Amino acid sequence: MVSFPLIALALGLVLGSFYNVCIHRYLTGQSVVLPASHCPHCSNALSWWENIPLISFILLRGRCRACKQAISWRYPIVEAVSGCWALLLAIQFGPGWEWLLYMVAGGLLIIMSFIDFQEFILPDVFTYPGAILAFAGTVLVTNMSWMDSLLGALIGAGVFWALQKGYYLLRGVEGLGTGDIKLMLMLGALVGWQGLPMMIFLAAFTALAASLAYMAKNAHQGMRTRIPFGPFLSLGAMLQILYGPELMRIFLPMG
Repeated sequence: MVSFPLIALALGLVLGSFYNVCIHRYLTGQSVVLPASHCPHCSNALSWWENIPLISFILLRGRCRACKQAISWRYPIVEAVSGCWALLLAIQFGPGWEWLLYMVAGGLLIIMSFIDFQEFILPDVFTYPGAILAFAGTVLVTNMSWMDSLLGALIGAGVFWALQKGYYLLRGVEGLGTGDIKLMLMLGALVGWQGLPMMIFLAAFTALAASLAYMAKNAHQGMRTRIPFGPFLSLGAMLQILYGPELMRIFLPMG
């Protein structure tokens, strides 16, 4: 009998392929439904075997079968991230409503993160529904109380709003996007107010590490290099959901 983690992995990979469609078609302004899957360069319709997550990229050697243009590495990366997220959730929570809640929420975070990586925006069409889903789902299917979830959303968004306004007053420019504030409504509701400190720490830690790569790539911009923070907030929330207590013991050992 096939174990649930393997089923979850397969589902996550398939969903990752769908997330790629959502990302690409949001960025290009196309419908998610039509037309059918096609090469973004030559519009050649893809056959079924060209839509197999990860495997198709390997079989095609990273290039379109028709026009030979390179396929973006975003496609296999999104599929792999989605598959790993589904697998780790299955191991941590097993089958059930909690797994489903975090799967859907994680899908939204993956889509938003890769849009933010490319365009430095977190679209309202994802952040607001995500916040509603996070609050309602957390209250209905987890042990978190509605007050803890609501406080997480309000405190998280409030702190980032204060940071945005404070930075603007000091520097005269926005150092934090409004989309990050809206995203915090969703993330705060997911992890609760108790999970916010560790989530934000993890986000800042991973963003700092990534900033070195960003600045190396854009050496001429130096400290003015723009870095999207949404993906790292999402990563922090995902790590908190999966391993919050364990990470707390690692970073804040008691006694």
